[in-house]
Parts: sequence; structure tokens; C-alpha cells
Amino acid sequence: MPTIYDVAERAGVAPVTVSRVLNNSGYASEATRQRVETAVAELGYTPNRLAQGLRSKQTQTLGLVVTDITNPFWTTVARGVEDAAHLEGFSVVLCNTDESESKQSQYVDLLLQKQVDGFVLVPAGNDLKALLRIQKRGVPVVVVDRRVPVPADSVRCDSETGAYHLTQHLLERGHRRIAALSGSRTVSTATDRVTGYRRALEDAGVPVDERLIFHRSFTQQAGYEMTTAVVEVSPRPTALFAVNNFIAIGAIRALRAAGLRVPEDMALVAFDDLPLTLIIEPFLTVASQPAYEMGQRATELLLSRLAGGGEENPVEIVLPTVLTVRSSSG
Repeated sequence: MPTIYDVAERAGVAPVTVSRVLNNSGYASEATRQRVETAVAELGYTPNRLAQGLRSKQTQTLGLVVTDITNPFWTTVARGVEDAAHLEGFSVVLCNTDESESKQSQYVDLLLQKQVDGFVLVPAGNDLKALLRIQKRGVPVVVVDRRVPVPADSVRCDSETGAYHLTQHLLERGHRRIAALSGSRTVSTATDRVTGYRRALEDAGVPVDERLIFHRSFTQQAGYEMTTAVVEVSPRPTALFAVNNFIAIGAIRALRAAGLRVPEDMALVAFDDLPLTLIIEPFLTVASQPAYEMGQRATELLLSRLAGGGEENPVEIVLPTVLTVRSSSG
């Protein structure tokens, strides 16, 4: 692997001159700069970012820890993070926890060892140990999508209001028995969305039937299993509220397996839209979140912390959801 000394020898300059050109620091004539850049290209030289970081106390890398990168929502969040980071010359290391606290702990420790400059973190469940460990090390961190009961910068959507609007939409369609298919009780987005569902029913004077509230995980399999249980409830609900898109996909499969049609036999609404490549019939009525903007805003906030800017107190950015009505709700 070529070194900075090889580049200097090829360009006929001192190593310090190569460093000035590569880091765009200090003076170098245009002719010298061209010789260095030509030597770099010919040799295929790649600067050692870690060594540079040890001198500057930055590695120009960020850690992104999400819960399920197979979900298009998190893929879009990750793209927002990467684009915002790239604009400022930062690279992103992506880790996927599957909502596992042990995997989260392992990845956070690894990223700390790699001396990443900051974290964009989606906490797994209600585990705060990883977040607190990052903060204790003095590394900037921004929490995405989740509420946490400790001071921390965060970017999330208004899950409770989005769930309220989805449930209200079903109520306006005449439904009174609406089942809620939710994720784990340890995840704030799951509990916030159930809270919004409850509030919409209460405001409409509709009693909350606890038998119609299900908590499992944010997966297609969980959606299938919860919906299979729903169709056995008597009297059977006429509508489903799924707290994310994967649960909704599982719900549709379970309804089809039971010989039920959407929306004729069971209306369905969900959080989070799906990309065009994954849209299924009937088209889902959704409360869509600006996933790309969430990742982008979180990264911009993180980079401002790294630059020493922003408020002293933690910043909480809460973005609105958008109700998009399609045929799945009838």
C-alpha cells in the first residue's frame, strides 16, 4: 500500500507538502498541487483517516445504529443520514440491532473503540445503558424516532398525533370496533401510537376494548400473528390500526389467509408509507413520516454539536406526520 512518502517521492516534493495539498492547509503552488494530485492518482494512494483523526481528534466518521435496516423506513432514514454526513466530509458506519439490547451494546462499544466522532442512535427497547455510556464518554449523540427519559438531543415524529388522526379517520368511516396492532411496550413509538389510538376513541365516545389492543414486535410475522388473533375475537372488529408498515403487511397476509378482503371485510390503516416497489393492493392509508428528513436533521444537529455550535440544553425536534388516504380504509 503506497504511503505519503511514496507520493512525495513520485511528485518530487517533501512529505509535508503532500500533507498540505491533501488537507488543503497551507500554501502550495498550482503546479505543485497538480504534481501531488497526479502522483496520488497514479499510486492509488488513500489517506489514513484514522491517523489523521488522532492528530486532529476527529476520525470524520459517524456511527448510525438502527433497529431493522430491512424496513424501508429505516433505509430512508439511513440515506438521509449518509447524504447529510457526506456533504460535510464524514463517512457513516451502519449497525443493525434487531431491537436487541445485547447487539446494541456490542455495536456501541465497537464504535466507541473505533473512535467515531458521534452517534445517530435508535435505542433498542427501553435500554438506556448504551446511550448513557456514549454520553459518559463525552461523544455527541442524537436519538432518532424514540423518546428517552434522560436529557438528549433527539429528532422524532409526533407519533401520538399521527395515530390519533388515523384512528379518527376510521371512526369517520363509521367503524367502532377498531383493533390496534402494536410493537413492544418497551418502545416509546409503540406506546405513543396506542395512546393516540385510545385518545381518538375516547374523544369520539367509543369505549376502549382492551381485548383489541395487541403488543408484539414491529415485524411482518408479528402482524400476521396479531391479526390471526383479531379475527377470532367476537364480535369481530371491522378495522385494524397497524403501528408500522411491516405489521400492516403481515396483517394483510393473515386476512387473506382467513378469506377476508381489505377493505370490504376489514379496513386497514398504518404508520409509515412504503416505496413504490413494495406497494401492495389495496393501497394503504397511512400516516407517513418524513424519514429522509429525520435522518438529515439528526445528522445536521449532530454535526453542529461537533462544530461546537447550538444550544447548551438538549434539542428536541418533533416533525409532523401526513395522513394519506387510499383505498385500504374503504
